[in-house]
Amino acid sequence: MQDVLSHTGVDMSPWPTVKHFTSWLTLCPHNDKTGGKVIKSHTRKSQNRAAAALRMPPITGAQPERFGQLLPPYASQVGQSGGHHRHAHKLARIIYTMLKNHTEYQDLGAEQYENQIRERAVKNLKRKAKQLGFDLIPATT
Repeated sequence: MQDVLSHTGVDMSPWPTVKHFTSWLTLCPHNDKTGGKVIKSHTRKSQNRAAAALRMPPITGAQPERFGQLLPPYASQVGQSGGHHRHAHKLARIIYTMLKNHTEYQDLGAEQYENQIRERAVKNLKRKAKQLGFDLIPATT
């Protein structure tokens, strides 16, 4: 965190939105398009030391429990290095929000995060079942 603050400072006024901030850090995906279709998506290489500092916690394992749970799903989707980029992007969004709003980090805990994942999975299953003409009925336990 100190490494990021030493490069960005605590004033977030140069970046109007979190998207501008993550783009400046080169943590957002760069989409190569042709004819309106994305043909390749990747993050750009950068010498930005703040971005490099954000990529370090997943490598060293020095992240809080909740962030440690985020890396495996990301890594399974896009590979280990892609997981590090997504993890760094999430950390950058949190840091920007904390500095912009002058608030402290509020950890919701691992249980809250797991509930969000479950709710999202159930919502997606219901949507898929509806598309296929089925109705999902929750099992009574």
